[in-house]
Amino acid sequence: MSSAGLPFASTKAGRIILHFLRLVTGGVFLFSGVVKAIDPLGTVYKIGDYLEAFGGVWLQVSVLAYPAAFVLIALELMIGLQLLLMVRFKPNAVMAFVFMLIMTPLTLYIALYNPVTDCGCFGDALTISNWQTFYKNIVLLVVTLILVVSRDKFKSFFLPPVEYAVAGMFLLLIAGFMSYTMMHLPLIDFRPYKVGVNIPEAMQIPEGAPVDEYTYSFVYSKDGVKQTFGIDALPDSTWTFVEQASKLVKQGYIPPITNFTILNADYQDIGPGLLEYPGKTYLLIMHDLKKTSVRGIQKMNEIFASRYSSELRFYGVTASSPEEIEEFKKKNWLTFPVYTADPIFLKTIIRANPGLVVIENGTIVDKRNWRDSDKIN
Repeated sequence: MSSAGLPFASTKAGRIILHFLRLVTGGVFLFSGVVKAIDPLGTVYKIGDYLEAFGGVWLQVSVLAYPAAFVLIALELMIGLQLLLMVRFKPNAVMAFVFMLIMTPLTLYIALYNPVTDCGCFGDALTISNWQTFYKNIVLLVVTLILVVSRDKFKSFFLPPVEYAVAGMFLLLIAGFMSYTMMHLPLIDFRPYKVGVNIPEAMQIPEGAPVDEYTYSFVYSKDGVKQTFGIDALPDSTWTFVEQASKLVKQGYIPPITNFTILNADYQDIGPGLLEYPGKTYLLIMHDLKKTSVRGIQKMNEIFASRYSSELRFYGVTASSPEEIEEFKKKNWLTFPVYTADPIFLKTIIRANPGLVVIENGTIVDKRNWRDSDKIN
């Protein structure tokens, strides 16, 4: 492909437009990569959701979620940075186009069949619908095609050796940053369970907030024939009621937090009691005991033993089965109780396994990856 079909690219206005498209494309790739790099585990979980939704053989390769997340984030960041700074522009323009050529049909499939409610293309920083994601990708596909066709019109700011050195530096910085956030916690918490949030307040629906709106239909039968009626036009008594259906036509207000359910061994919800307690409650989150860091649980055991008192409210919380809990407690000599909760809730509240969350009077006052748990007051 060449720029012969784009005569406007040779004019001053055309060149300004091309550079504007370059900056917009690089900015979108950079923003998408940055918000994912801040919370790489979120991308790992999202890819895992995709593989689980696709089912079949994809479940067998779920172990690839970690490397796939790192490659995806690094690729977006490298494309974005190099487009913005005009580093190795020509191959990166082609790479951006190929990237969109792959992602656009994928997002069309997701929009049509809705295997996941949110594509996760901008992490938790910006949530858009699956159809909005597809439309966004259509625009980017066209823009990256224009950049590829016009790539000969762009002149690099650097000599080739400098470009390769800059690209290598970018890659090292990206790998280092993602490794740091994986080993600790995201530098910016985009999720609703951030430090400083009062959970009961975040679960409330403000007075006057919009509510869900539904349309209702009713199926009746008469003489072996079924017919659907609206709520304002129901048939007479000669018809026999069969079933009722409802359809959500307008989504009402959804509070930032909708779930804080933690079940004890008797399957009683102790969540409300934890939120009402005026003192500090320590929750050791281990969403999957099979994947919980052995070093992490050993460190938490040591901290618990050194600070133990009869008044210390310290609980483990996991999504694993009761049998797995008992085996895990015996294997690791745990002396504190371990309760159960929904895995998505646990993955959302903290990006660590294990991770420590401190709640005081219903407010999250601290969160730490197990590596930093000794910094808890």
